Amino acid sequence: MSDIKKHFTKKWEVSVIELQNHEGSKFKVTRRLPEIAVSETKVFRTKDDAKKQFEEWLK
Repeated sequence: MSDIKKHFTKKWEVSVIELQNHEGSKFKVTRRLPEIAVSETKVFRTKDDAKKQFEEWLK
């Protein structure tokens, strides 16, 4: 699972990626501002929490 969308006015790129290992799945949500090389990443154990953060960063 991988999804990237750009914010309408803020020019943030927001992505979500599912990571799997021997313990289970984790979801990594990242937002980037490529013009100034800045990014922020959060990792969640549940898809619902990751989706909430993804939607919040798109507001």
